[in-house]
Amino acid sequence: MSVAEAMIPSPAISVRGLWKVFGPKADQVVGTPYADLSREDLLKETGCTAAVRDVSFDVAEGEVFVVMGLSGSGKSTLVRCLTRLIESTAGEVLIEGDDILKASPAQLRELRRTEFSMVFQHFGLLPHRKVIDNIAYPLEIQGVKKDVRYARAEEVIQLVGLQGYGNAYPEQLSGGMQQRVGLARALTVDPDVMFLDEPFSALDPLIRRDMQAEVIRLHRELGKTMVFITHDLAEAMKLGDRIAIMRDGAIVQMGTAKDLVMNPADAYVEDFLRDIPKSHVLTLDVIARPLSPGEAASGVTLPGSTIIRDATGAIIGAHGPVHVVDDGREIGVVSSEDVLALIAGEHSPEMGD
Repeated sequence: MSVAEAMIPSPAISVRGLWKVFGPKADQVVGTPYADLSREDLLKETGCTAAVRDVSFDVAEGEVFVVMGLSGSGKSTLVRCLTRLIESTAGEVLIEGDDILKASPAQLRELRRTEFSMVFQHFGLLPHRKVIDNIAYPLEIQGVKKDVRYARAEEVIQLVGLQGYGNAYPEQLSGGMQQRVGLARALTVDPDVMFLDEPFSALDPLIRRDMQAEVIRLHRELGKTMVFITHDLAEAMKLGDRIAIMRDGAIVQMGTAKDLVMNPADAYVEDFLRDIPKSHVLTLDVIARPLSPGEAASGVTLPGSTIIRDATGAIIGAHGPVHVVDDGREIGVVSSEDVLALIAGEHSPEMGD
């Protein structure tokens, strides 16, 4: 191993060649010609469905990795394989260096108690227990003393904004507040990795937006590694450091929101992204251009990494194009006309000429 390779940190999660096949001949698919068949042909030939098909990816420490796709794409089956709520057909899943698929039942229980936690769409709260008892429950089943687990639960209650609700029962809370309890319960054991499977799908749009902001805040404060499953493209773009788009059990493209918008892998991804406003995703460096002859730039300077939408007010308010810089080096200018042209759909995201 080279010195450079040794300096690269190990990923928090490493997935290699993961398959989940349902059906009577599931063990006869992987590694055979059946594996190359389409979903429809595989079902016809074997009676099997490949819900997860040869999936591989790494998730870095502290990264929010979003997996998204339409209903039936395999995203929820994938996260259940990662947490071994269902058994994979083939592949490898390493979480913080531990091979989840080879863990014994006792080892798996310990990993779930200490290494990773899960948050689902259905809150799964204990209705007969108060909020503080729901939050402290993971420590209770570990045998932690009551005063210690209550102290930790109070810390997490403060963290997720549930002050004053510790003695309430779940039925007394709104859906958004109940999901805060779910988040708090997942954080109680201070896990290294969090898996969130469409946690906000059942919430109304306003509460959902608040909870997305809460996840962003918690991630900023705690730096947890997160795998977030959603079918909502706007949610994926808002939360994800990187996004994987699934179709028929396979990952068809993976990258940052900017990567996906600028370079869709195929017509499916391009159609998937059609309704996303480019100004909400692309950054100023994408549309920066040379100053035109006779054009006078303003004295305003903005980083090239600024999201175009976030820069719009400053650009429109400037008396002339703004300077766009990257690490102190000017890479071009952007005017209000450039921004308006992009918003109007007249600019190609690949531009720069």
